[in-house]
Amino acid sequence: MSGCLPSNPWITDDDTYWAMNAPSVAAPTKLRVERWGFSFRELLEDPVGRAHFMDFLRKEFSAENLSFWEACEELRHGGQARVPTLVDSVYQQFLAPGAARWVNIDSQTMERTLEGLCRPHRYALDDAQLHIYMLMKKDSYPRFLKSDMYKTLLAEAMTLPETKRR
Repeated sequence: MSGCLPSNPWITDDDTYWAMNAPSVAAPTKLRVERWGFSFRELLEDPVGRAHFMDFLRKEFSAENLSFWEACEELRHGGQARVPTLVDSVYQQFLAPGAARWVNIDSQTMERTLEGLCRPHRYALDDAQLHIYMLMKKDSYPRFLKSDMYKTLLAEAMTLPETKRR
């Protein structure tokens, strides 16, 4: 027989659940770290998970892929007034010949992206972003899940304290 589940965080005065699952907590819960292994999207949507994934990518010398994906997200969800400037900035930083943090996309994707740059809009880099997303999902993400870094995170993750039923 297993112990009791934690109290329903919606109907209790105990704020432990909320504190342990805050977006910027230093030590994530075991459940949270396990969720990163369920899907790549879960990992990217969690700020703590994304930060650990970025650390992993830095060690693999491919952090520019996640940085590019984040820049595209900022472009997509940012203010309209900044769109032309952001499109140019992202292009210069990641896609232009000789870019400091160049990301590797195929020639067809680059052609479609360059067409979108003629009249900058918030979705101009979507093809390139999807290409990099799929590259990370199929290549970097499985390596992250098999890495010592992820295994250590899982082993050191906090477990929620069990509470007794009333």
